Amino acid sequence: MCGATEGGLSLDGVNVAKEAIIQGQVLRDGEPVGNAYVRLLDRTGEFTAEVPTSASGHFRFFAGEGDWTLRTLAPKADPVDRAVRASVGSIAEVSIAV
Repeated sequence: MCGATEGGLSLDGVNVAKEAIIQGQVLRDGEPVGNAYVRLLDRTGEFTAEVPTSASGHFRFFAGEGDWTLRTLAPKADPVDRAVRASVGSIAEVSIAV
């Protein structure tokens, strides 16, 4: 489950001061969506990375600083794009409804 804990992902062992973190949860009607995929696209729309969501719908990327797009692909849902800004030393927390 990607280390998911109640209320979000654990940051144990992660030096947040040195990372630009994008993380969040995929939800449908307020319920977590496991087995979805979240893609990280750069500012030009180029594919950079992809992760599956955990059973609790959580995902995490360690990204470079800047503007990104999250593209969420979930069963029985249209793709959802979400703009996000990553900054070293902070966590961009995103909730995505499908």
